[in-house]
Amino acid sequence: MPNSTTATSRRVTFPGSQGAPLAGRLDLPGTPPLALALFAHCFTCGKDTLAAPRIARALTRHGIGVLRFDFTGLGESGGDFAGSDFTSNVDDLTAAAGYLAGEFRSPALLVGHSLGGAAVLAAAPRIPGVRAVATIGAPADPDHVKGLLGDGVRAFEECGDCDTAEVSIAGRPFRIGRRFLDDIAAQPQARRIASLRVPLLVLHSPTDDTVGIDNARRIFDTARHPKSFVALDGADHLLTRPSDARYAADLIASWALHHVVRGRA
Repeated sequence: MPNSTTATSRRVTFPGSQGAPLAGRLDLPGTPPLALALFAHCFTCGKDTLAAPRIARALTRHGIGVLRFDFTGLGESGGDFAGSDFTSNVDDLTAAAGYLAGEFRSPALLVGHSLGGAAVLAAAPRIPGVRAVATIGAPADPDHVKGLLGDGVRAFEECGDCDTAEVSIAGRPFRIGRRFLDDIAAQPQARRIASLRVPLLVLHSPTDDTVGIDNARRIFDTARHPKSFVALDGADHLLTRPSDARYAADLIASWALHHVVRGRA
C-alpha cells in the first residue's frame, strides 16, 4: 500500500458550469497516484463536510488521488444556490473533470454520496476516461429529494408564481428555485443507469432513514453487469462515524483499483 505520511491536500479553483468559480480540494498520495477520482458530495453538503474528507483521505492511503469540490452556491464556491439544480450539478462535475484532465489527467473513478451519487451516474457518460463509478446512499431517482424539502414544496404550491422558496434541511435554511423541483422531476435516471457502460459499486446502509435501502435495490437491478452491492451495516446516511467512512472508502479503493488499474494494464 502506498505511503500516506507525505500525502498532500491543496486548494484549487476552477470555473463552474454557470461561470462562477468553484472551490475544490485536491488530495494526493505521497507517491504518484495510481488513479484519480472525482468526489460528489451530498445534497446541500460540501467538500469539507463529514464523509467527504474522510473518504478522500482513505482513498489517498490506497494511492488514489481525489478532487472534491463545492457545487455552485455551496461552501466556498461562488454562484447562487437558488439558481442551481441537478442538471447544473452534473455540469459542474463535467467542469471539474475537465479541470483535472487539463491540469493532471482525467478521473478514472467517480464517487458520489447521496444526491451526488445520482449526479455521478448522470455525468459518467460525459466524462472521457471514466472506468468505474461508486455510489454511497444514492437515491434511484433525483426526485426523491422532494421528500426532504417538506414545507418548501408546499410553499411553492401555495405561492403560484414564486420563483424561489426557503426550505430547512437538517436544521439549516436554504433558498431553492422552482427550477430545481422541475429539473429533478424530469431526469431520465433509470435510462442512464441501464445504459451505464462501466463497472458500478453500490454502497448503502440497510438502516438509512434518509434514502431508504430500496433505492439501492432499484439502482442495482437496473444496472448492467459488472456491478456489485455492499451493505454498510449500522451506518447512517451521512456516515457520521469515521469508521463507517473509512470502511466505505477502503471498499471503494480495493474495488476500483481492481477495475481501474487492472483494466489499464
